[in-house]
Amino acid sequence: MTRGGQARTRDEAERRCIATGESQPKAGLVRFVIGPGDVVVPDILERLPGRGIWVAADRDALNLAIRKGLFSRGAKKKVTVPDELFEQVESGLVRRVVELVSLARKSGQCVAGMEKVKGWLAEGRAKVLFQACDGSGREKSKLWTPEGGRFFGCLTSDELGLAFGRQRVIHGALAAGGLERRVVEEASKLRGLRGTYGEHIAGKDTKDA
Repeated sequence: MTRGGQARTRDEAERRCIATGESQPKAGLVRFVIGPGDVVVPDILERLPGRGIWVAADRDALNLAIRKGLFSRGAKKKVTVPDELFEQVESGLVRRVVELVSLARKSGQCVAGMEKVKGWLAEGRAKVLFQACDGSGREKSKLWTPEGGRFFGCLTSDELGLAFGRQRVIHGALAAGGLERRVVEEASKLRGLRGTYGEHIAGKDTKDA
């Protein structure tokens, strides 16, 4: 299991984290590149040109890399780390998760709302349960993590609402297949970065992504 919460696979390309020194599948790491002016830039989509510098999708790992100047070591030259780098990574991951959930919704792979989510869970259709970290714990406890599935409580109700074109959303469910793997990978990174603070695990199954 990687720090970002992803299971290791034999055939997946691995990269080494500059903070932990551990090699792991890319799905559990965040890529950075050195941009103009030798400034560290997060590459959430892993598309920017340049040599990649990788850090585990983990709050402590990223803070260590920033605090200890490990990006300069990874780049093999003096680089500038923006004061807001942590926030840049966090906001970038939020946007990515929201975009992917929104795409899943438009394809009919995702629903929101207590009754719809409960229906999908009862039918065994839901594979991933999303619940807003700032929602009522009592209300959220009425739902449960899908058997063999995943739970995420790393988004706020406003952020989850953006994915569904609403002001606020507390409960969301994602079906298997389609965008499921990509959603789980990016949400796992965000959860690793934000930690478990404020999360209320649904039902009795405390397994998360």
